[in-house]
Amino acid sequence: MSDDDGSVDGGNLFQEPTGYYKPEQEPTSTTFALIDGRTVSLRLVGHSPLWGHLLWNAGQVITSFLEDHADEFIKDKSVLELGAGAGLPSLAAAGLGAKTVVVTDYPDHDLIANLQYNIENCGLDLSNTYITAAGYLWGQSPEALLSRLPASTDHFDLIILADILFNHSEHQKLIQTLQQTMGQTSSALVFFTPYRPWLLQKDLAFFELARAGGFSVTKIMEHTMDKVMFEEDPGDEQLRRTVFGYRLARPDP
Repeated sequence: MSDDDGSVDGGNLFQEPTGYYKPEQEPTSTTFALIDGRTVSLRLVGHSPLWGHLLWNAGQVITSFLEDHADEFIKDKSVLELGAGAGLPSLAAAGLGAKTVVVTDYPDHDLIANLQYNIENCGLDLSNTYITAAGYLWGQSPEALLSRLPASTDHFDLIILADILFNHSEHQKLIQTLQQTMGQTSSALVFFTPYRPWLLQKDLAFFELARAGGFSVTKIMEHTMDKVMFEEDPGDEQLRRTVFGYRLARPDP
């Protein structure tokens, strides 16, 4: 993983360069076993400077968490995922009984087409859920996302943020998006691993911005993975194996 703060390969993580990226490898496939015995099949893009070619630790842990807490967070709810990569948590949410799921990532054709492919080929029965993939830049108007909700509502019940806090320059934009897409009873689940332990305080600064933006912040779990994602990376190995989970909510009026 890059040592740069909020950048990859020396460039700004959310610039919009012409062509954005060209895959350097063929797409790969992987699977994820749900607790209930079902298997989610996923295609990963061949290579992406936004790291969409990996199945991230937080995405796996938050998926298991949602299985354990489906009645509270998922069943008959509307779900939005930001920076989804392959979309594992969103696919699981649809398979666990969500009413509406909008799974988003950077608005690049290859990334969004891959998300749509996974929706259609994940191996789960999603027939009872309206699920769609969309490109979205954090901080911009979410009108197009909200338009995919039933006419009776103007917010998502659950927002999923899995392993995207390393984009430190984007924290305020993420907060803005949460403010525009969450209602009074909504929750945001923010799970992350400090892959660059020396920047942990910058990761955690997101939650200070969230509090300043009017959200309550509650740490709800820690989970230690069997091994690190990036074996050659420096820094505290225990931290690089740990997924931290937080819940954001609107304070009671």
